Amino acid sequence: MLLGEKPDMIFFTGDLVNDMATEMRDYQDSFTRVKAPLGVYSSLGNHDYGDYHFGKGPSAAKAKNLQDVIKTHELMGWDLLMNEHRRIKVDGEEIGVLGIENWGMGRFPKYGRMDLAVKDTDDLPVKLLLSHDPSHWRNQVLTEYPQIDAMFSGHTHGMQFGVRTENMQWSPVQYIYKEWAGLYQENRQQLYVNVGYGFLGYPGRVGILPEITIFTLKRA
Repeated sequence: MLLGEKPDMIFFTGDLVNDMATEMRDYQDSFTRVKAPLGVYSSLGNHDYGDYHFGKGPSAAKAKNLQDVIKTHELMGWDLLMNEHRRIKVDGEEIGVLGIENWGMGRFPKYGRMDLAVKDTDDLPVKLLLSHDPSHWRNQVLTEYPQIDAMFSGHTHGMQFGVRTENMQWSPVQYIYKEWAGLYQENRQQLYVNVGYGFLGYPGRVGILPEITIFTLKRA
């Protein structure tokens, strides 16, 4: 379905696996088919670091697992952005695609470094940010980085349970995350939260369907 849309660019905003890089063995060939003329850009999510399997402390096994996750992005031809940016040039004009490591509130890790990602981007007229956890938008991006035009996130899964229609949406996850699904705007900055297409725990979804989102960028 995604490739049928013939997108110019593709964004993947983290949680490639639940715990282990080896989970991708059955899926890597399928995901490798995901290509776009201007590139596939990705970021890491909280599950990609192996904290829930190896614990939050450092270990050789945990470090190797993370490197294997990073290598999987590379093998699939995805450009994994770890606190950095890329300049996308079309017809002599440029936009910036920025990506940071996971940055979340509460118990979720803050590996993301916005100061590194925005370095040397002041001249770019449009800046698009890949950041896995939508809580990052309200707690840092809005307050410290007004130059970010739009942020793309995932993380919530819509709790895999709820109701979404054209006119309303509800899920228990809204009592944890103010921004949990769909498009949000504050002043000139926008956030889109995609509810994903995998699962955690319960192997299914009720009312919160798997999602691929198609965006058309328009000149303001």
